[in-house]
Amino acid sequence: EIKQVISGGGSLARHLDNFFEIIGVEVLVGYGLTETSPVTNARRSYRNLRFSAGPPLPDTQIRIVDPETHQPLPQGQTGLVMVKGAQVMQEYYHKPEATAKAIDRDRWFDTGDLGWVTPQNDLVLTGRAKDTIVLTNGENIEPQPIEDACLRSAYIDQIMLVGQDQKALGALIVPNLDALQGWAAAQNLPLDVFAQDVDLNTKEVQTLYRTELNREVQNRPGYRQDDRISTFRLILEPFSQENGMMTQTFKIRRPVVTERYRAIIDAMFA
Repeated sequence: EIKQVISGGGSLARHLDNFFEIIGVEVLVGYGLTETSPVTNARRSYRNLRFSAGPPLPDTQIRIVDPETHQPLPQGQTGLVMVKGAQVMQEYYHKPEATAKAIDRDRWFDTGDLGWVTPQNDLVLTGRAKDTIVLTNGENIEPQPIEDACLRSAYIDQIMLVGQDQKALGALIVPNLDALQGWAAAQNLPLDVFAQDVDLNTKEVQTLYRTELNREVQNRPGYRQDDRISTFRLILEPFSQENGMMTQTFKIRRPVVTERYRAIIDAMFA
């Protein structure tokens, strides 16, 4: 019988944190980067705050700063996560410029992640600084929490939000073909999703995904009108390490995916 599991290598989606809580399996989430050897924060069995990465390890400091000015922010405010401790690397080998960008004169390391700290010093991650999507109305959107919400749909296997400098968000979606085929059969639709010439732009399929996106996004805690996904495209090629669209830790390489599907993204907002 499994009593406890450890999660690392990426943030744990909220619905998964809730799921393990419901079935009575304790999840201890760790956080860190290769440059921090690799752990800076961890949830403990005696202090396990859901949706957080836990408090810092001994002799490790966390500071939240403004992403633009790098000035410290008040407790509870979201900003750029900076780390200081003995586990932080000395430098990037023979790369002084890259080292200077990552570590300041006081040895604070720029993680590139966004987050905030609770009154009890638990770190709550909200996304990547460079992943932030800025809409034309000036709203800053962190894509990962919205993507995590959308992944609760059985019909969505992978998703990446787009919309930088647009009026609203869009999404590239890799459908769960098995679930989609089952739905089509239940609807008595003559659709073979595994056929090479399959057309996923039918009214029925598009309506299904529109309904799924609206439900999952609107049910997300903290939902705002700007979180709504106004347009989307279904793509058949999964994001993977083999095609260069995912990292070794299974994070989507957003710049790579954006360039690969530049024409599709431009057409979405045309």
